[in-house]
Amino acid sequence: MFLGRLPNSMDELSLGVPRQILDSLPDDGDDAAQDMQTAVAAWEKRLNEIVTDAPTEDQAISGVVDALDRLESRREQYDDFVAELRAWGQSPIYAIAWRNLYADLIAQLYDHEELANQIDRERNARLVADGIRIEGDDD
Repeated sequence: MFLGRLPNSMDELSLGVPRQILDSLPDDGDDAAQDMQTAVAAWEKRLNEIVTDAPTEDQAISGVVDALDRLESRREQYDDFVAELRAWGQSPIYAIAWRNLYADLIAQLYDHEELANQIDRERNARLVADGIRIEGDDD
């Protein structure tokens, strides 16, 4: 079992909801703020479980990249909601806040320099594995 030591002996990943995102919510946004804090705590717990439960560092990084892909997908989904809400003449403030939260969580993961390097290596390896095919290769 991989003991959760990421590069540079980082013990745990720590995530948080940035104050500016909470401050951007309307005055009646207390429920949304609480939902965001709950969601971030769940992501933090999930990521740390991925790291500690992985048998190897490579598998831990792979799991982090999978989670990062899900965060990016959610960010894109909320970005789409912003356009839809505007098209319907409704306020997109909550969709914007959630989109920005997911973008910030992604940035928080990349703020760990050594982790960011390993994430980039894993993503590049996936691109090579998925995107480069030798002509005539039937595999």
